[in-house]
Amino acid sequence: MAVKLRLTRVGSKKNPIYRVVAADSRSPRDGKFLEIVGRYNPQPNPSIIEWTRTRSAPGSARAHSRPRLSPG
Repeated sequence: MAVKLRLTRVGSKKNPIYRVVAADSRSPRDGKFLEIVGRYNPQPNPSIIEWTRTRSAPGSARAHSRPRLSPG
């Protein structure tokens, strides 16, 4: 089982908010996941990424293409 970090959409229509989750690479985007790792809100400028865990799996291409912010 290959585990990757993915973004799952949880926001409403025209209000995207994403969860960063650790999921099996074979599962669909909004399907089963192993653990919620953080949150991503693309609307404010600059975008907000909140991480809840320090351990993580290798990210997917989409998760790596998002902007990175340093904590604090």
